[in-house]
Amino acid sequence: MPESAPRYPYQDPSLSVTQRVEDLLQRLTIDDKVGLMYQPLAHVGDMDESADFVPLTNRQLLSRRINHFNILWATSARQLAEWNNAIQATLMEHPLGIPATISSDPRHAFSNNPGAALMAGPFSQWPEPLGMAAIGSEDLVRRWADVIRQEYLAVGIRAALHPQIDLATDPRWARMSATFGEDAATASRLGVAYVLGLQGGSDVGQDSVSVMAKHFPGGGAQKDGEDPHFSYGREQVYPGGNFDLHLEPFRAVIDAGVSQIMPYYGIPVGTPFEEVAFGFNREVITGLLREQLGFDGIVCTDWGILSERPWGVEHLSVEERVIKALDAGVDQFGGESSTDVLIGLVRSGRITGSRIDTSARRLLREKFRLGLFDDPFVDVEAATITVGAETAQDEGRQAQGAAQVLLKNTAGAAHLPLDPGLRVYAEGVDPDVLAVWANVVGAPEDADVVIVRTSAPWESRGEPGTLETFFHAGSLDFPADQLEHWRELAAAAPLIVDIYLDRPAILAPVTDITSTLIANFGSADSVLINTLFGEVAPAGRLPFDIPSSMTAVRESQPDTPFDTADPTFRFGFGLDYDMVAPSTTGVVSSESHG
Repeated sequence: MPESAPRYPYQDPSLSVTQRVEDLLQRLTIDDKVGLMYQPLAHVGDMDESADFVPLTNRQLLSRRINHFNILWATSARQLAEWNNAIQATLMEHPLGIPATISSDPRHAFSNNPGAALMAGPFSQWPEPLGMAAIGSEDLVRRWADVIRQEYLAVGIRAALHPQIDLATDPRWARMSATFGEDAATASRLGVAYVLGLQGGSDVGQDSVSVMAKHFPGGGAQKDGEDPHFSYGREQVYPGGNFDLHLEPFRAVIDAGVSQIMPYYGIPVGTPFEEVAFGFNREVITGLLREQLGFDGIVCTDWGILSERPWGVEHLSVEERVIKALDAGVDQFGGESSTDVLIGLVRSGRITGSRIDTSARRLLREKFRLGLFDDPFVDVEAATITVGAETAQDEGRQAQGAAQVLLKNTAGAAHLPLDPGLRVYAEGVDPDVLAVWANVVGAPEDADVVIVRTSAPWESRGEPGTLETFFHAGSLDFPADQLEHWRELAAAAPLIVDIYLDRPAILAPVTDITSTLIANFGSADSVLINTLFGEVAPAGRLPFDIPSSMTAVRESQPDTPFDTADPTFRFGFGLDYDMVAPSTTGVVSSESHG
């Protein structure tokens, strides 16, 4: 902001946030107010470029008076910082100069899904939230969130579309990796630590990232484990009567001062609530969230509920969907840009000006609390130093290592930690990284041990290039040919398998085949290899049960944690290097399950 005296009272930082909001609100046109109420995807690029999943250019979005933007991929911290400054400078050309609020899904781990979370890229890389749950430390989660806060601030990202504090109660659900697992108490305490780390405390201020917790009132209770991004997964069911259990993490973060909440796409089935998606559900948003839980922050819908995923209200026109969502208590439409629809509803008298003011007031308040009206620009050179700094990368690698869960570690050549200099045949591992510790050989028959890195299985769905292809859904069984290949490897030399668990795979047959079995929740090859040879000790404990079979999964209740029969490994299970699992593996269990 210029050093000269402010032109309007709302530009005066000595006034209270309430005073500034009320002064600006009465100066805004209906187009300005409605523009606040949309948060579309935006392309980090030139003003006139579009991109995959981003149909409108930045210039087109700005022409609609929109000033909240959710960004996808970026190549560097410099690109992000320069883009933020260019957007902010363009918005400052307007006489009232409403700055942009830039938001992001998670981007500090290993997932790469434009509908859920993005690969770390230039940012420091940590395990998925499941991995932080495997460690279980509130202090570490708060530190992790603080690093995210600093890196976001450096490039101009001021709103986090996370944490995802849903309970992972159906093992098939494709959104599990971004949760804190299956246990409500764990999700609650780690969710609070994460919110406090991103906000920099219990209140939102100029050094905060505004936090949007999701997906209210809990997205884990999915029928058949399917996801409501897609019509076949739109039903949320509660056969175990655990609707209130899924609320527990939200109660916790609301008490901790979270400032934004995102309802999910799902339709509650078999509950007292209207069977329409949560974003259209007045009983859930106004009755439960606002009145019962006392939340007066921003409610932003999940992305595309007006145009792409209007579950339960498909029969309504877009205008009628807008009316129903606003009547439910929504303040902002995520992933939408049809401002003309809402402007038309106001001008026709179907939506009152006072209703628009209610949401505009909340949205402006957050911009003022974040200090965006006082200085929305970032230091580009400082951003290149802060984002992905080596100290943060080191911390991320340490967390990747600590989050690993050692599930089986039999005596013999494959017992961990391994002796340096072994002859090793490997699949799925960078041979240059492995060569630091071992003699890499080209055939399993020539090896002392075999190492395989793999991921939990999923069913390929959707047409290439569509969002559906990014969601790992369906069966948790490893294909028969993959298991047979591992049997052949194990016949040649003792087999070590490391599995990335973005969902709890069916591990019983894998456990029978392997000599050593490790689970990770996002780790670099160097972290795994350093672990195998003893430089790093796995310290994680499972954040969910590992079911024994798909039959057990199908017979369980989607809303009920720890409900599959005779799990292969229980929540809380994990070996240390001085513990040896029996070589006659079958079911391994632990009593430390909550």
